[in-house]
Amino acid sequence: MGTSRVSGAKLLGFLADAQARGVREALREFNLEALAGRPIVEIFVGLADVICPGAGTVDEGIAREAYIETIIELTTEGLTDLSTFTPDQMQTVFELYVTHAIEARICNDIGTKAVTMPTDVQAAHRVEAQLRDFIRGGVSDALTKARSESPNLPPERIQSFVDTVYESAFAILQSLGQAEVDQ
Repeated sequence: MGTSRVSGAKLLGFLADAQARGVREALREFNLEALAGRPIVEIFVGLADVICPGAGTVDEGIAREAYIETIIELTTEGLTDLSTFTPDQMQTVFELYVTHAIEARICNDIGTKAVTMPTDVQAAHRVEAQLRDFIRGGVSDALTKARSESPNLPPERIQSFVDTVYESAFAILQSLGQAEVDQ
């Protein structure tokens, strides 16, 4: 999940920069200041190659897919104006991205037969929905814990923060999976 971690750090770094210096200044960093004032979906689409460059490897494809899924979900979460984002809304965007990245990784593992799914389509959909809820909960718990330990994240700590969130989320998922096996 190396590429997803790096992309997650870039996304979080951009969001923190937009909150600290303003959207226009954060976009200027990438010569995209013309996107300032545009709807959030347009801004995020414009940032796609910055946040998730390339899509040649499986890991790069997973990161890109997670980013695109996050863009799609932004409006359903009511996140439409980047210039008024709160820290909680930043966390929501990051949660969405990490959740989609982990879910895409697991789906890839299913595709390569590293993980198996039920053959019944309805059962598979139920498992997928439960998995998404577990992942989102695990990511949310990991983010809440990390933010309580260090609420302000300077740019040099963002990658470490992202790594901690991924590791914590996977540990939570592993615990949930083991609990299911033990029952």
